[in-house]
Amino acid sequence: MTIHPEIAKILAQIPAPDGSPLDPVAMRAGEAAQVPPVGDRLPLFAVEDRIASTSAGDVPVRIYTPVESGSYGFLVYVHGGAFFLGSLDTVDHVARELAKATGLRVISVGYRLAPEAAFPAGLDDVYGVVRWAAENGESLGWDGRTLALAGDSSGGNFVAAVTAKAHDDGFDRISHQVLYYPSVDLDFDVNRYASLRENAEGYGLETAGLLPFNAFYLTSGADPADPLVSPIRREDLTGLPPALIITAEHDPLRDEGEMYGQRLADAGVATTVTRYDGANHGFVVNFSWIPEFARVFTETAEFLSRETSR
Repeated sequence: MTIHPEIAKILAQIPAPDGSPLDPVAMRAGEAAQVPPVGDRLPLFAVEDRIASTSAGDVPVRIYTPVESGSYGFLVYVHGGAFFLGSLDTVDHVARELAKATGLRVISVGYRLAPEAAFPAGLDDVYGVVRWAAENGESLGWDGRTLALAGDSSGGNFVAAVTAKAHDDGFDRISHQVLYYPSVDLDFDVNRYASLRENAEGYGLETAGLLPFNAFYLTSGADPADPLVSPIRREDLTGLPPALIITAEHDPLRDEGEMYGQRLADAGVATTVTRYDGANHGFVVNFSWIPEFARVFTETAEFLSRETSR
């Protein structure tokens, strides 16, 4: 189907790229200016900023508690932004919706960004927070069962990489992985997936922009051949936690996400892949206010509940 008309209206207002070099500082400031005031956000029982003391150092986190309870399952959320954009604030609304829909205590991670922090700093921060959440489960109110990871775009990349790293390290507490339109293959050969050509232009994220947007990460030492950088390159996917992969019809990254899901399923991992028709890359963060796409939070909650009960 065609792009959703509400998305089309907004895309029509975005100026075409002019070829200017990307300025991380200016782009981050632009993102920050779009964050709504706290008073306009979905209210929850509690929202708290904390510092997680991890093996990677001190990492800012924001903890979302949906309701008062004696204990909670945890959902560690990892924001996207091509490894150099995004923050706790830019995905605050997503974390709030996930907490409300799932009933889990959501821990959003303010990991270090490229290019200021070289690979694998951000990845280490996320992994460190996951371990911190489990190791401090009693004081954080963990129920000891659900320790799910979720992330969008490059955040989905980190989720896939962290679950694999944890498996290799023998850390088996991660219960689920949720990847929203993940970037799991950082080899930017346009011929690698059909969606890179089908959705090359006109849908927000453009194929020609993938390399310059990810260049800050790649030039910081991230090798696309490394499975911790391109999780789809991992040869053995057996033993990883159940996965929900959400893709968007009009997304250059659609096919790599769906192929990763197929590879997980082929390896015996309980995997659900859902393509949202009419959607583009970033729709969970940018367009989940559209009723057709708001069900992504319900689907996430149902997946986490279903897989936990098995």
